[in-house]
Amino acid sequence: MQNRLADLTGALLDAARKAGADAADAMAVDGTSVSVDVRGGVLEQAERSEGVEIGLRVLIGARQAVVSASDISSRTIAEMSARAVSMAREAPEDKSLGLAEAADLARDWDLAALELADPAADPAAADLEGDARRAEAAALAVRGVSQVQAAAASYSRRQIHLAATNGFSGGYARTSRSISAVAISGEGLSMERDWAAEARTFQADLPRPEEIGALAGARAVERAAPRKPKTGAYPVLYDERVAAALISHLLAAINGAAIVRGASWLREAMGKAVLPAGLSIVEDPLRPRIPGSRPFDAEGLPTTRRDIVRDGELQGWTLDLGTARRLGLTSTANATRGTGAPPSPSISNIMLTPGEKSRDALIADMGTGLLVTSMIGASINATTGDYSRGASGFWIENGKIAYPVNECTIAGNLRDMLLRITPGNDARGHLSHVVPSLLVEGLTIAGA
Repeated sequence: MQNRLADLTGALLDAARKAGADAADAMAVDGTSVSVDVRGGVLEQAERSEGVEIGLRVLIGARQAVVSASDISSRTIAEMSARAVSMAREAPEDKSLGLAEAADLARDWDLAALELADPAADPAAADLEGDARRAEAAALAVRGVSQVQAAAASYSRRQIHLAATNGFSGGYARTSRSISAVAISGEGLSMERDWAAEARTFQADLPRPEEIGALAGARAVERAAPRKPKTGAYPVLYDERVAAALISHLLAAINGAAIVRGASWLREAMGKAVLPAGLSIVEDPLRPRIPGSRPFDAEGLPTTRRDIVRDGELQGWTLDLGTARRLGLTSTANATRGTGAPPSPSISNIMLTPGEKSRDALIADMGTGLLVTSMIGASINATTGDYSRGASGFWIENGKIAYPVNECTIAGNLRDMLLRITPGNDARGHLSHVVPSLLVEGLTIAGA
């Protein structure tokens, strides 16, 4: 299949040249996905999708256009190439556009070491249904669970190939297998919902469905009979399953696209402290069996490990070629793209320095405050970092969980918040964003 995708991208480049493009890059994706949902022990929904998509970006001087299609016939390739060239001639000029230099391209990457695709056979739909049924049964077996809103299992396999007129040509396959369950406790207006889900690149690494269902059920029961928390300034502990969202605000603020627009609360923070001393954020796109790993970026540049924050200080932006040129810098090989869009910068895998204390120890240190396990909505001022989010979780008194809470809002300023974080030691290493529970002092809580 990889040879077929390489042939498709080659045909797209040839057609672009014939249509009059100065330069071009092409992408072909062959994807298959299967998902199964069960409810009440009965199959509720089964979906399967498969197909090949192609995308072409053409460059004429400092102008570009992108087109895509799901028809891979020679006629369509010729038509879309001609259309792209016609569109590019009318597009506005952008001096930052252009392919990578041939000398900078990725070469001799080791796909076997990355283990991005499970060599095991694709699971049958019946196997996925069995996993979903087992997860649902385990959730229902938890005392206090009244129903399971959804239990699902899914699998996907994608093969990607990228080629460009600068000589780059490369591709890889990626797989994902997941199981999830959403459980409900209580009845009527007293119902509370929570969930659990796991996904892995290799099917053999996935936890048992019973573990996932039981966890969803236990979480739903723990949330029964919630109250509103007290209003005031208190420490807030972001549980590990939501803590990555806090770090994601920092990652968004250092994205090259935001820096170029001047729409970032960290636009003047290069070389300055953005986290407490001793904490670092490392990006590593070469971790085996991790969803965000990749041997090269969407512009054919080799990916490598880099420090985003080192010992608390911001080290650099997240850049593709376009944003790097606008800022007078060098790409960090963070370009991503789909078949219908040009490259743009995006983070792959990151890891925040863990702390020494467990989540329970951080709870004990809090005294009185809020443990957040779920968040809804967000109001983030991109230029100032002012932060407000709806939250639910558990109220902490005397260093122990006292009762569940919901319908509250937590607010602060991200720049100040991130400088006051204390990380736990409970991060899960199989995730793309490895972030432990995070304790933040002195946030404003609006509740009762």
